[in-house]
Amino acid sequence: MIEIDIPGDAPAEFRLAVDSLRSASVRDELIIEQIAAPGKLAKYEVAFSANVDASATDVASDLGTGRFVLLWDQDEPEPWQSRFRVITFAKSPLETDIGADEQISDVAWAWLTEALQNRNARFIAEAGTATRIISSGYGALSNQSDHAELEIRSSWSPIDTNAAAHLEAWQDLVCIMSGFPNLPAGVTSLGLSR
Repeated sequence: MIEIDIPGDAPAEFRLAVDSLRSASVRDELIIEQIAAPGKLAKYEVAFSANVDASATDVASDLGTGRFVLLWDQDEPEPWQSRFRVITFAKSPLETDIGADEQISDVAWAWLTEALQNRNARFIAEAGTATRIISSGYGALSNQSDHAELEIRSSWSPIDTNAAAHLEAWQDLVCIMSGFPNLPAGVTSLGLSR
């Protein structure tokens, strides 16, 4: 069970969504922690970080990471089309040749939408960006080999209080981007390939 602190004056609908978050499955590959919410996006917010657990991988490099924020606003801001909004971030290193592939951004967005569908997360008004970054070192950093990263910044509006499905889908995205197979709960991979 995920431990979550929220303000005592939180409305019932937000509390229901947070209660569902508490019962969300946490992937074995990730360490999930509640973090301070941005505090300026809505009156009621709850936020989490995810980091790939170094003991879950044999990759000796930067690992995947992400942020998840659930917002609630009784005024239902027009772009949201709902009282709820989820804002996420996910980042992972890539092999440079994969990062150079222009289609990886489309693939990454498909990973997100498929993860939401697979978890039966009901949503509307999705938006986001997928960014490929290829870095080359120069000067004192010229001995570093080229490296690539993939970032997805996204938001969407849940249309019910089942926020657990959205948190689980976001975890799936972080894991897929980090090279883990997207397996159903309780199924273990025989090995990790990146």
